[in-house]
Amino acid sequence: MLTTIALSVIMMAGLFLMLWGAVGFVQNQRFFTSAPKEIQDALQPKHERFRGQHLMGWIMLIMSLTLMGGALIFGGYDGIRHGFHYWQFFVRFTAMLLLLKAFDILFFDWYLLCRSGFFTRYYPETKALCGPHLFGYNRKSHTVQIAIMILGSMLLAWICTVI
Repeated sequence: MLTTIALSVIMMAGLFLMLWGAVGFVQNQRFFTSAPKEIQDALQPKHERFRGQHLMGWIMLIMSLTLMGGALIFGGYDGIRHGFHYWQFFVRFTAMLLLLKAFDILFFDWYLLCRSGFFTRYYPETKALCGPHLFGYNRKSHTVQIAIMILGSMLLAWICTVI
């Protein structure tokens, strides 16, 4: 169980690195398709604040995907090594992904978007639009993502049991 929690924390760090790289450094509007429509409309094109900013952001995105993918791979490898059966794999992957989703909802949506000013630090033109009223704007997409995570956990558990 401690391994599962540690791997979940690694995935959370990867997700934060992904958000920070996309919002703070790459600053490409295609990364904001999940943002509320009024925020998407208010975004202004950004220019590099310093040389290599976009490259740094892409490196952060690659590192984040490596952390998150590596945590899933290690979770499977560790389970195989310890002789997990299907349900143990399923519980591990489901716990990892649902903890990641809880982090997304509570830390990203509730704190970063609605309370902290993180987003408005990089996009000051959205200051009047961000706030506590945005929390829960994407309930439907979160619900779909949770269903996909459970199905993905089933698939990963099956793959790990046949290896």
